[in-house]
Amino acid sequence: MKVEVVGKNGFVPSQTNKEFAADKLKKIELYFQDQEELEARVVCKVYSEYHKVEVTIPAKNIILRAEATDQDVYSALDKALDKLVAQIKKYKTRVKTKDNKEGIKEVFNNEAFDAKALEKEIIASQLVRSKKVELTPLTVDEAIEQMELTGHDFYIFQNKDMNNTVCVIYTREDGDYAVIETK
Repeated sequence: MKVEVVGKNGFVPSQTNKEFAADKLKKIELYFQDQEELEARVVCKVYSEYHKVEVTIPAKNIILRAEATDQDVYSALDKALDKLVAQIKKYKTRVKTKDNKEGIKEVFNNEAFDAKALEKEIIASQLVRSKKVELTPLTVDEAIEQMELTGHDFYIFQNKDMNNTVCVIYTREDGDYAVIETK
């Protein structure tokens, strides 16, 4: 696997950072069949309070991408790689259960997967709770207030300002709010 490590926001990756990323990504390349053709791009950013690492691996018919933040770049990279492994396992189980994406089967290496671990993960990720909500016509500001009162990071509501269109407001990683509107 070819690994490119770049820095942004004033972060300059050292040779140690590059070697650490390459060593960690070797564990992920075992999940793929054409390992020589794989390329990974690791972007390391530094902020005043934390480091952020984004890892992107374009493969045939899919693009795997994960990002994570932590106090140092090494911990953030570990977290991002854990997310990538979870994504790979998720894609692999979808391929096994649905066969819905042509070409994805050929991307992953079947021998790298532990069938019992995948089965456990599938069972653990099944729906464990169902909840009904009553949609209330609110403005976006009122929805934010309700979301904060409930302590959730999202809230479903009817947007008064948009002819009672059903919307979801949520808290982004950077602390800002965003709205998803339905048609």
